[in-house]
Amino acid sequence: MKNKNEIALIGFNGFVGNIIYKYLRIHNLNVIGINRDNYNKYINNKFDLIINSAMPSKRFWAKKNPDLDYRETVIKTKDILENWNFDKIIHISSISARCQKNTVYGTNKKLSEDLCLNYKNHLIVRLGPMYGPTLKKGVLIDLKNNKSVYYAGKSKYSFTNIDFIGNWIASNLHLKGLIEIGSQNYIALKKLKEIINSKSEFEGPVDDQLIISKLHFNQDTYDVIKYINDLDI
Repeated sequence: MKNKNEIALIGFNGFVGNIIYKYLRIHNLNVIGINRDNYNKYINNKFDLIINSAMPSKRFWAKKNPDLDYRETVIKTKDILENWNFDKIIHISSISARCQKNTVYGTNKKLSEDLCLNYKNHLIVRLGPMYGPTLKKGVLIDLKNNKSVYYAGKSKYSFTNIDFIGNWIASNLHLKGLIEIGSQNYIALKKLKEIINSKSEFEGPVDDQLIISKLHFNQDTYDVIKYINDLDI
């Protein structure tokens, strides 16, 4: 890659975008972080690669705000694809596009992916449940704080360290197609509750969040136990 502005990372200050930005810099790649403040400033630039990490990640919020989630997920992706100038698009999505097709969140994620399929030079990266130092919401935080979890205790989660996610993406910018990345074993939420001695109660549907991939990733879901035990919240 030769150009000064070769990579545009849209949504660089989000939970996932921030870690991707970190590892692109570690790999000494030229990247410009794009957010709402400077979006229009760079829209007319030519980029070798655009990474779209700007979509909302709040499933309950999406359910309560379907029109806003559609706008921020599908319409925003359409705007990037049609109005930005790039050679390749990497679209950061969610396994909810596969396993939660009956939800607002999952439906919109799948619609955004479908838009990218119209571009020959694309990579769609689906992520599952993640953990890391800046995590502020989700079942791990609820379990740690002994709060109710609104999914069934038998739900199976493939938790993955977000640093692995960031490094993997920064190291595999050349790939194409659709890939789910993360831990390929899992832990049931009720088992995790027992291990960490949480007092949380479960209520709601089964919510399996499992990674399916032909690739092998050196990640163990059970590493999340040390993370959650070390949380100081």
